[in-house]
Amino acid sequence: MKITNIETFIVDGGWRPWTFVKVETDEGVTGYGECSDGKSPYGVVGVIEDLKPVLISADPRAFEMRFWDMIRNTRQSPGGIAANAIAGIDCAIIDIKAKALGISVVELFGGPTREKVRLYWSHCGTSRARNPEILGTPPLRTMDDIAELGREVVGRGFTALKTNIVIPGEPASVWMGGFGTGLGTTDQVVSRQLLRHVETLIGTFRDAVGPDVDVNLDLNFNFKPESCMRIAKVLEQFDLLWLEIDMYEPEAILQIKESTSTRICTGENLYYMHDYVPYFERHAADVFMVDVPWNGFSQSKKVGDLAEVYQLNVAPHNYYSHLSTFMSASLCAVLPNVRIMEIDID
Repeated sequence: MKITNIETFIVDGGWRPWTFVKVETDEGVTGYGECSDGKSPYGVVGVIEDLKPVLISADPRAFEMRFWDMIRNTRQSPGGIAANAIAGIDCAIIDIKAKALGISVVELFGGPTREKVRLYWSHCGTSRARNPEILGTPPLRTMDDIAELGREVVGRGFTALKTNIVIPGEPASVWMGGFGTGLGTTDQVVSRQLLRHVETLIGTFRDAVGPDVDVNLDLNFNFKPESCMRIAKVLEQFDLLWLEIDMYEPEAILQIKESTSTRICTGENLYYMHDYVPYFERHAADVFMVDVPWNGFSQSKKVGDLAEVYQLNVAPHNYYSHLSTFMSASLCAVLPNVRIMEIDID
């Protein structure tokens, strides 16, 4: 079997692009993968175009060798956009191998380890604050609207949710200082006013969903460790499933974790086992995310297995399309150490 063509599709996902990869073969078996990157979709597609000469006429079923072919072609620019491109192709050629064998990807990787996986409603309130017109959802004008959203989560059968720092209003907004622009916006400091708002927001969700539903808060890249520690401390009263923090410094994450009883999650921005090892060795967080559309399926499985060695649970990062949801569910089905799975309902 040989690869005959590779196509990419950048699709309008409403308020962000989704990027898909289609790999065709001379035996009529076609595989699909996802490598969505909302900030650099054309950069990812460009790398895939650059990788075509390495892959055309190669056997897609030897996906481990194809991974190393792609790594060697991009190893002077490791991670980032290059890794995203490799991930989309990796998922597509694994899809091909499973189809060629007449089995599922789960069976190909030795599963299943489970028949069901617990889900949490992600970006709960975030998407509605930013895009109520596209979604056709009620506006989030007040904390009463946040409470109603929490009750909707429970009413629809979810046992956990994750939100960002949603600020109700007319219009509502979401605090994303780590992705802001302009002079004086790089400090990543939480103000006393914002700290009080975070406490009110999570307290409102906690009161609405009750004591048996888990609540997560994602801080993204918005704060330095000092501010994260202040936020973690004020949220201890709400018994979060986790406080999620993105940071490229394992000692800083560990500093936050050791300062609080609030559980910490990180890792969605990391690539391959070598990125995770410094965090795993320090037990820098309580739960680790792994992003399948950015790592690829084969490498995500390796990261999950390595986490098991360190007695850590993983949770797929799934801020993407329905294809990514199936890819993440397949990962959960082949790992023995899954905490919970992310899904965007809105």
